[in-house]
Amino acid sequence: MNPGIVYAALAYMAWGLFPIYFHQLAGIPALEVVVHRTTWSLLFVLVVLLVLKRWAWMRALLGQPKVLGAFALSALLLSGNWLTYVWAVQNQHVVDASLGYFILPLINVALGFVFLHERPRPGQWLAVAVAAAGVLWLTAQAGHLPWIALVLALSFGFYGLLRKVASLGALEGLALETIMLAPLGLGAMAWWSWQGQGVMVQGDAKAIAWLMLAGPLTAIPLLMFAAGARRIPLATLGILQYISPTLQFALGVWLFHEPFQPSRLVGFVLIWAALLVYSLEGWWTSRRVVLA
Repeated sequence: MNPGIVYAALAYMAWGLFPIYFHQLAGIPALEVVVHRTTWSLLFVLVVLLVLKRWAWMRALLGQPKVLGAFALSALLLSGNWLTYVWAVQNQHVVDASLGYFILPLINVALGFVFLHERPRPGQWLAVAVAAAGVLWLTAQAGHLPWIALVLALSFGFYGLLRKVASLGALEGLALETIMLAPLGLGAMAWWSWQGQGVMVQGDAKAIAWLMLAGPLTAIPLLMFAAGARRIPLATLGILQYISPTLQFALGVWLFHEPFQPSRLVGFVLIWAALLVYSLEGWWTSRRVVLA
């Protein structure tokens, strides 16, 4: 088996199982969880960069204000995505979060069309239309837009768009983003501690250990994903990415026993059908290119 498939599959499995981890932190406010996730991720990534001796990119960025500005925006999008996701898990909305990552590939098609002037193929447009019908159905059933799913899909879609045109790799990019977020995070931790609040003051060793674990749990799947993406075709990567929301959906329904009305199933089926069309179209196109 191509090792890239193993790396990518493990990364998506790790992301799919994240609700179990964040469920352990249900008693800690989502904002505080994100602050700690940012801080410990930065520490872990800096240690990895130190071991690998990969620092040259930092000096190269000093004279590139546009690149720094783009990464400041991507850092805000990433932190917003993290905050929404953690809040969703802590408030029994894992199924809604999984919907966001089911929609994400189709959001990427639309963003590529608008911002990168890509020309989606007819099969891809069909998939987007079917998925839009699924979102409209879910909106009609709930009486409001599935805002958790849309916030997650749009924030990570725009984040991916910025990273697609960025000049840094996965590890260096995460390092720069967490460096930019660190002053806010450390300031918040200091303020909470000064007020006698927060896990660092009120929490026990177990809670602090769970939060510190966010560092490697954030960085390691990202590194595995980067290693896999370099070794396998984009079409294969696109199919593997459904591992993550599928696991999240299963956890929400069967482990966390979130309510799932039968009427909502129609919307999910439409979105799953859209993903099937999208995946088959991508696979067929890649096969035609190879055979040609």
